[in-house]
This record gives sequence, structure tokens and C-alpha cells, in this order.
Amino acid sequence: MKDLFAYEALAQIPKILTLLDRNPHSPTYGCFDRNFWHYKIIDFPSGMSQEFVLPLALAYSTNVPNNSFYHQPILKQWIEAGIRYASISAHPDGSCDDYFPFERAGGAAAFSLLACTESYLRLGLDDPSLLDFFARRADWLAHHQESGRLTNHQALIVLCLELLSRLLKTDRWDRAKALRLEQVFDWQNEEGWFQEYEGCDPGYHTLTISCLARIYKLAPTERLQQSLIRAVKLAAEFVHPDGSFGGEYTSRNTYNFFPHGFELIGRWFPEALTLNDRFLPGLANGKASCYADDHIIGHHVWNYLLAWQDFVEDRPPVAPRPAGQVWLKQARLLIDRRQNTELYLALNKGGAFKLFCDGQLAASDTQFSLQVQQGGKVRNAVGHLVGNYTVEVEPDEILIRGQLGWAKQKQMTPLNLLILRGVMLTVGRFFPNLIRKILQKLLIVGKSDAPFQFTRRLRWQNGGWQITDELRANDWNQVISAGIGGDQTSIYVVMSRTFQVGQLQEWLDLTDTVKKLAPGEPLKLERLLRPLL
Repeated sequence: MKDLFAYEALAQIPKILTLLDRNPHSPTYGCFDRNFWHYKIIDFPSGMSQEFVLPLALAYSTNVPNNSFYHQPILKQWIEAGIRYASISAHPDGSCDDYFPFERAGGAAAFSLLACTESYLRLGLDDPSLLDFFARRADWLAHHQESGRLTNHQALIVLCLELLSRLLKTDRWDRAKALRLEQVFDWQNEEGWFQEYEGCDPGYHTLTISCLARIYKLAPTERLQQSLIRAVKLAAEFVHPDGSFGGEYTSRNTYNFFPHGFELIGRWFPEALTLNDRFLPGLANGKASCYADDHIIGHHVWNYLLAWQDFVEDRPPVAPRPAGQVWLKQARLLIDRRQNTELYLALNKGGAFKLFCDGQLAASDTQFSLQVQQGGKVRNAVGHLVGNYTVEVEPDEILIRGQLGWAKQKQMTPLNLLILRGVMLTVGRFFPNLIRKILQKLLIVGKSDAPFQFTRRLRWQNGGWQITDELRANDWNQVISAGIGGDQTSIYVVMSRTFQVGQLQEWLDLTDTVKKLAPGEPLKLERLLRPLL
């Protein structure tokens, strides 16, 4: 089934080429940001988009059956143009922007540097000006610390510095590599997961593993090996029985799955191969998430092609998972497997969960959501924000209690954009990390309590899970709509809110029930979810 990785990836190459300015006489020749060069609806190109040179370089150099892009001369020219555009569109210090001018985004700089370096090597280029650009960007990354704890970025930077050190035959970044890798180790929880903003996100966790696995292949150490083993064992718990992975119960709400690292690690730790072997049937049956939008299409394409390239042919059999409960107390995630059911529960997100029965998704639940009228404004109170909830866990009963929070629904307006541009074109360009930190607080981290108290109780009985929800309010008259969705999220994460077939579940509309409640009367809901008898 390894060819699935290649075919899924190659199917996206025409779209990536559509995003590329392929006109050699254009001033933006090599730019992958179609909103900039073609539609002309933004005023700067996203540096992250130049990462798309790597999927093209892999399509050019990977001899997969029926790969129409293999060794196409024009493709090589376009890839080189993409690398050159990354250079000419960068700031003098080598950094680049992603969401706003003078942002100097660490993630965009690292992803695109990795892509440009890998593509340069695969195409066998020889250009001192490009090597100078790579070195300037590496220097900037070596000394830049972004706001927020995103371990995948730190691991990615180490990988970039390691690859470029070997390409340029230099030790100038040895100290920076050691410090960054130490940071990665510090941000790995004893339970095995790597910090991503407010907790554990298994999706980004697999990207961190992928980067660290390549670093280990280049420069193996005992400490890194043990870190990877803990990380793989943690990730193995989150491949769902239908082959899907992750979701809204995780810290960053992603369905990401980056398989390449598991193939590399599987060469010396065969248990890692079972993750891909559990994931591939889901990929074959359409259970993977769709990432084919203009900004995020590249990540999975290059990772899938590398997984195909390094696929291990001799694989151990996939053993059935043992029944039992996995309670990650620090991640505040709980997995319960028993009698043909698998429950994935976020104790830190109000009890958002996915439940699988007989190997298929039976219910996805992202907690209560209310539209609330406050004066002339409609606000959204939700139960799935990361918070410090009261939790009680027993073998057959789980209780989560707390308050709903106000969803983050800040949108850009012409005035907001003018203010942001004005700030960044003046004083903000000197303090981009401060601006980033402010935006993270507005759009991603933190929870502001809403005046609604919930209790969610999950009790195992009659061969299934009895879900009992109760919601209390001071004033139900303010509530204009109520329900429970299967895929609702309320923070900005670039790789979240993608479509996955499990989201075809209907919205549970509770509005009529709320309208009938007397003052002080709680909203109550009971459901029994169990395998078919």
C-alpha cells in the first residue's frame, strides 16, 4: 500500500503548479502566492508559499510508476525559479513574511529554507548566490526566538541548520543547533508529547517526529533516540480504528499526519512502522483530511513522497490493541478502549470527544455552543476551549465540570488591516515578535469565561457510553441558538478546520429545547452510544 503515499501526493502537483507564476518574463516568476502575483488582492507575497518547491523537486526526482512529472526539464527550471524568488522576496537579513508585512515569520522562514535546501541538493544546482541566501536565512533562524511554544518549529530549525552545515561544510551553527535541540528536549513532556501552544497536539507531534527522525539519521545520539521512542509510543495511541488521526479534541485541532519519520525510525525501532500501517487503510478509504488549499497544500505532499521513498518493505504484523484506559494526566487526554469501542476524550477541552464503535466513527462531539445576544452584539459561548476544568476519572465514569468560554471570532476589517499595515510600516517593523504575541493572544491562546456552567458525565453501562450533559444559565432569554457540533473549533490554527469525512455528522440543534426552559431550569441531554448488537 506504500504507493498510496505517492499517488495522494502527486495528485496535488497540478494545483501546486497552478499556484506558481511560470512566466519567465514576469517580475514575479517563481512566486507560488497566486493571491499576490495573479489575483493581486494582497500587497506582499507569503514567504511560506515558496516551500512548494520541495513537492515539485520530489515529483521531479521520484521514479513512481505513472509519474508524468519525473525528470521533466521544464519542471527543473520552475523549481529553480521558485528558489530564486524565495531569495529576492526575502528581507536583507534572510527572513521573510507570512501574514503581514515585516512579520519576519520563523515558521515560514524555516519551512521554505528546508524546501529550498532540499530542492537545491536534489536538482544538483551550483549557485553561490543561492548558497549565500541560504546562509543568511540560517543565520537569522539561528538567533531568532518566536513567541509561543511550537516545538515543531524548533525541530525544523535544527534540521535546516544541520542540512545546511553539511552542504556548506561549516560548523558555524553548531552551538545554535545544540541550544535548539536542548529546547526541544525541554519541551517534551515526560508522557512523550511535545508542547504545541497550550498542550498536546498529536498532529503537529508527528511533524516534530519527522524532523527529529531526519536529524537522528544525520547525527544520532542516545538522548535523541530515547526521545523519539517516547514520542512514537505516544503518537501510536492516536491512530483511530478507522485509520483517521487526531481532531478537535487535541490542543491545535488538527488532523495532521506526517508519515515520513515513522519509516526512518522503523528501521531501528520496528514498532514505529505500525503507525503508518494503521493509517494507510484510512488513507485508502478517504479518512484522511483534505489539505488542498492555497496555503497548506505543500506540507503533506513532500512528507508523503519522502515516506514513499524511504518505505520499509519488511514490516512487523499489526497486533490488535489491548483493552484498557490510557490517561495522559499532564496532557489531560484520556483514551478508553473496551468491547469494540474506542473513546478519545479531551479533559482539558470540556470533554470534547470522538467515539468509535465497531471500528467506525459513532460520534464526534465538540461540546455545547450557544449564540448569545448581548446588547446589539451576538457572541458565541462554547465548551471546547482549553481550560482548567474540574475532572474526576473513575474506571467506569468520567466527570468534567466548568464554564463555557467566549469563542475567538475576531475578523479582519478594512480598518483593522489599515491599522496593522500602519503599525508594521512604522514602529511595528522593529518589534514583529511583539505584534505576533498580541495576535496570538487575540486569536489563539487564553480563555475568557462565559456565564454558563456545564457538567458532562460519561458513564459506561449497558455495553456503551451514557453521555449526560447539563448546562445552567443565569438568563436563557439571551440565548438565540444552541447546539452541539462534531467539528467546531474557536481558535486560529493554520492547519485546522480542514475537511474530513467524519465531519458529515449532523449538527445537534438544541434551540427549541432552550426556548422552553424556565428561568433557573438547566438544559439536560442524555445519549447512549454503543456498538450495534
